[in-house]
Amino acid sequence: MRKIVAELNCGLDLIGEVLYGKWKIRLLWFINEGFQRPSALQRKIPGASRRVLNVQLKELESHELIGKVIYPVVSPKVEYYLTDFGKSLIPVISAIGQWGISMSSVYGR
Repeated sequence: MRKIVAELNCGLDLIGEVLYGKWKIRLLWFINEGFQRPSALQRKIPGASRRVLNVQLKELESHELIGKVIYPVVSPKVEYYLTDFGKSLIPVISAIGQWGISMSSVYGR
């Protein structure tokens, strides 16, 4: 975690603080779609290292957007889920995704 406390002067600062990270929006989206195990998330985001995903999952958990269940079995099993706070971001992420789709035609992709 960062040592310097972020100045949160407006809602946009909060969004930047909570969602800053290359994979966080995708992690939230995929957890919402039902991919809760770290290995499944890794397969959905092959460009991300396991370490980076773990750091970003921990940050999302610290911001109370996701929760984690640890099953006490041999070879511990971990599953992530969206909290109600995290679920409130899904319509926002969906709108951003739709905007991206519409802009891709503008940029010829």
